[in-house]
Amino acid sequence: MLYDSQGRYGEAEPLFQRALAAREKVLGPSTPDALTSVNNLALLYDSQGRYGEAEPLFQRALAAREKVLGPEHPNTLVMQLNYTVNLVNLKQPKRALQLLERMEPRLLELAALQLRHTQQERVRRLF
Repeated sequence: MLYDSQGRYGEAEPLFQRALAAREKVLGPSTPDALTSVNNLALLYDSQGRYGEAEPLFQRALAAREKVLGPEHPNTLVMQLNYTVNLVNLKQPKRALQLLERMEPRLLELAALQLRHTQQERVRRLF
């Protein structure tokens, strides 16, 4: 993650691939940790402008995350948002908008839940 954040993509990519392979081998390909590694590799490709390579990884991670954790889970929603950005980068705004429209009720529910549980009055007023 450090190499990725520093733009050292050539050094980051083999480490992301190695982490993904290890997690899939030890934990299984559909476990939350393995899916996080799939998402991280997709984000790396997306940040490099390798949008076409990122898309099937986002699709794979999202489909499995929805199956394992469900569509309402916060981690699933984050993955959906990542995929939406990828669709915009692929110049597919209609598909991105359709995905956002399907997510909207769940995002609003999550935001309301977090808002109810925040201890900061200022945050609640801003929302």
